[in-house]
Amino acid sequence: MGKSLKRWGLVFTGPTLLAFVIAFLAPFAVGIYLSFNKFTTVANATFNGIQNYIDAFSDRQGFIYALLFTALVTVIAIVTVNVFAFSIAYLLTRKLKGTNFFRTVFFMPNLIGGIVLGYTWQTIINAVLRNFDTTVVSDARFGLIGLILLLNWQQVGYMMVIYIAGLQSVPPELTEAAEIDGAGRWQVMRHVTIPMVMPSITICTFLTLSNSFKLFDQNLALTNGAPMRQTEMAALNIVNTFFGRIGFEGVGQAKAVIFFLIVTLIAFLQLRATRSKEVES
Repeated sequence: MGKSLKRWGLVFTGPTLLAFVIAFLAPFAVGIYLSFNKFTTVANATFNGIQNYIDAFSDRQGFIYALLFTALVTVIAIVTVNVFAFSIAYLLTRKLKGTNFFRTVFFMPNLIGGIVLGYTWQTIINAVLRNFDTTVVSDARFGLIGLILLLNWQQVGYMMVIYIAGLQSVPPELTEAAEIDGAGRWQVMRHVTIPMVMPSITICTFLTLSNSFKLFDQNLALTNGAPMRQTEMAALNIVNTFFGRIGFEGVGQAKAVIFFLIVTLIAFLQLRATRSKEVES
């Protein structure tokens, strides 16, 4: 059996590996190479060292501000999305009527595309703000609130499903034993439920972090960076640099590499931190 697997393993895994190399590794390697070049097309790339990386952090690019704004949105989204998702999941795992219906309702927004969500929430928020003679693109504060509302509406349902699976895997014997020992509802939650669902918390935190940090289409549709690029997140800044400014393609590519490294580092640190909690629990 083992020899057969070794003999035919490459036949089954080969096409997948080949597709991965062609669709991911090769473009990634070309992207890193182009980040050290000045170019308008791949054919006329001219090596210019680290100048693109230096230009990426200049004040005119607005990349540092975009990264800081992205970090702010991400931190708020991680807290709000996971708190709401866990709370809803906890309620829906209690023996209440209509839980299957509410699970479906909360999950449905996740099936809607980001562009559609962006324009939908722009219409809803502007309808409210019209009473105050302003719009979501007139004030960066409203843009930030709009992005947070959109992220919560889209992601809470998906995270809720993961939390429900985690909560349902908690052995009822542990909860009953804690209650017999005199633990209150909050003590059971803190010392039994949350430690037991740490794997779900790890997954949901990672997904929320990655989805929020690389947010693009919702940002484009809701505010498009307005006003004055004050609500422009990192992904939108990179796209605007690469496709919106002739001669800055190399700078845009350098920003993309920097963005990739930042997201990878943050995701690694987050996974390491939350997994350490799993071991402790």
